[in-house]
Amino acid sequence: MSTTAVHTVTLPVMESFYTIQGEGFHQGKAAYFIRLGGCDVGCVWCDVKESWDADKHPQRAIPDLVREAAAHPGRIAVITGGEPLMHNLHELTGALHTAGFRTHMETSGSSPLSGDWDWITLSPKKFKAPLNEVCQQAHELKIVVYNKSDFAWAEKYAAMVGKQCRLYLQPEWSRAAEMTPLIIDYVKDHPQWQISLQVHKYINVP
Repeated sequence: MSTTAVHTVTLPVMESFYTIQGEGFHQGKAAYFIRLGGCDVGCVWCDVKESWDADKHPQRAIPDLVREAAAHPGRIAVITGGEPLMHNLHELTGALHTAGFRTHMETSGSSPLSGDWDWITLSPKKFKAPLNEVCQQAHELKIVVYNKSDFAWAEKYAAMVGKQCRLYLQPEWSRAAEMTPLIIDYVKDHPQWQISLQVHKYINVP
């Protein structure tokens, strides 16, 4: 595992909960989510804008977070935000691995990579471009499709990730009725892509 001289003792946590992963390759699996506060990307359609200001969320000790996660039987921990890479995540991922967890992260990739990850979901945003180092390490690329122009934008980032990275197109929730049929047609014409739906919203879980 990567090491760093700077030790992160606490992290700002908006919420943490045990649920079902609703999106992407690991859809349908039990997972413990830790949503960190702080984001400098600022997507206009973000559904967790209350996460943006890290100072509004309590600092939580890493051992406490891991202990709470370990109280549940699932052993996937998903670190999300906000933008999780605004924080140093080496200690958190190390502690989770020691407790037997697989470490997954959902990120825009706009801040330097830290932590030791079993799975990185890269969801780049137009408001702040992802760093090349994160693109190269991503296991899956998730493009949120808000309008028709996003398909060309998706191909731009598909060319930047590694060859083994899985490619997903996901309709923006408020535009799903309009965008989902377009995504279906696009995937049929471009089978290197798959469709990702926010299943957790359909089955009404966090």
